[in-house]
Amino acid sequence: MPAFRNVRAAALPAKLSRSWLLAPAADEANFAPALPSEADSVIFDMGDAVPVPGKAEARERVVEALSTGMTAWVRVNGMETEYWAQDLAALAKAPGLRGVMLAMTERPEQVTHTAMRLHAGTPVVALIESAVGIENATAIASAPGTFRLAFGVGDFRRDTGASDDPMALAYARSKLVVASRVGQLPGPIDGPTVGALGEELLEACKVTASMGMTGKLCLPPEAADTINKGLPPSESEIRWAHELLSAHAAGAVVGDGSYLPRLARAEKISSLADSYGLWNA
Repeated sequence: MPAFRNVRAAALPAKLSRSWLLAPAADEANFAPALPSEADSVIFDMGDAVPVPGKAEARERVVEALSTGMTAWVRVNGMETEYWAQDLAALAKAPGLRGVMLAMTERPEQVTHTAMRLHAGTPVVALIESAVGIENATAIASAPGTFRLAFGVGDFRRDTGASDDPMALAYARSKLVVASRVGQLPGPIDGPTVGALGEELLEACKVTASMGMTGKLCLPPEAADTINKGLPPSESEIRWAHELLSAHAAGAVVGDGSYLPRLARAEKISSLADSYGLWNA
């Protein structure tokens, strides 16, 4: 019996997805608990989560799942691997495919070539995991086919020798945020905080949000709800937006040069609160 998506999450546009849950395709048993979870977006992971000897079987497993009622994003292997073309050829025939996440994205043409092998309009999240990718982030964000950027923290740290201290990763995160803005994309997706749950994960979400990132990858399904709570507008922000918009509707006079920017921020918070169902939460 196929597992179906959480109704709330399935209705949320992927441009607003906060929690992105990676479900390893090495075992189909990982799919069922991921789909009904609170994750805004679910990704069947055929990349690093699958050992080389199991790549072909994982691909068949994913296509079968997406052809028998399941819907999900899929993380495909990088373009420089021998699996990339096979992954895309198989996924192009999967009716439940929501989009792909391209591993090890380092150049804009990698996204464009990936999009060209899928049905027109299939979104591609560029997973940037290296120093080269970070330096090319602006071009990647502006490439035809790029839907959103994501930060592969683990591989980036291995590539550069950086620690997991927020200061050590601040440049890379800022680069993705600025590149996304230049490319007129939704905010980028931060990497997972491996092993963190509860308050520790909420603290990690504060770092993500403070950098301007609006999504976060996670590994266990139970992390999704915490991320959803940690990344949308806070209760105080929602109250502030409500008060400002109410005063504006009642005819409040523009007091200074910062009023219109504050009004625009309040309207954005209002829109997000509506999308996430937070006004009356």
